[in-house]
Amino acid sequence: MQPITLPVTPYAVTDDTFVIPTIAAEPAGTFIAAHSLLIRGAEPVIVDTGASLVRDVWAEHAFSVVDPEDVRWVVLSHDDHDHIGNIDLVMDRCPNATLVVNYALVARLAGDVELPIERMRWVNEGESLTLADRALQFVRPPMFDSPSTHAVFDTTTGMMWGVDSFGVSLPGEVYEIGDVPAEMLDASFALLNQWNTPWLEWVDPAKFDAHLRVTESLPVTAWASGHGPVFRGEQITDAFARTRALVGQPIPALPGQDILEFLQQVLLTPAS
Repeated sequence: MQPITLPVTPYAVTDDTFVIPTIAAEPAGTFIAAHSLLIRGAEPVIVDTGASLVRDVWAEHAFSVVDPEDVRWVVLSHDDHDHIGNIDLVMDRCPNATLVVNYALVARLAGDVELPIERMRWVNEGESLTLADRALQFVRPPMFDSPSTHAVFDTTTGMMWGVDSFGVSLPGEVYEIGDVPAEMLDASFALLNQWNTPWLEWVDPAKFDAHLRVTESLPVTAWASGHGPVFRGEQITDAFARTRALVGQPIPALPGQDILEFLQQVLLTPAS
């Protein structure tokens, strides 16, 4: 079944950096994001390649920002399906691009997703990729659900691709956290980030605080991610505070059979 998606267009986070959005409706009336990032720059970079169920729309949006033959780098943040869904299409349409990954990502996808090893570069946490007009620094994001995950910090613009961290439900086609109602932010930040990062319940607060300070200390001016809006300035500080507050908290129960039956009724019952 195809997701119900809003009509969206690329969203400029900085002068040359764009969120390539996918925003899908939930039956409950809220919306969830599955975004990618594109840095146009002197050596254009695609960060994550979206979900395959929205392949045609995703490609239309991404390649309205940059000619695919101009793309020089394709960065995969980790191995989840909604971040690698169109990697075959991207590498085929971007013949001059090098794929930037790490060993963990390649190993986890081996035998399932064929990646072009002859066009690959491995970059690890703590390392940087130097381009003609900027450097991209690879760091571990505050929260993550795969051991292969690395966030990407653009040292030129102050832009951080935070991957899955700071997920928030949306009231519609919304790109800035200031446009999310406070009650939706409060409820969904806790729920989405706890579900995606269940190990938060068991971490040592002091060690986790030291982990957070790695990204918190960077001069980030705009924080975008796969599953939420853009945070800026004090909004980033607030997001780190919300993240710290999740440590040691019990993880909310996942939806069960009753929710499945509701979804089946809503999604599978023919319209009258």
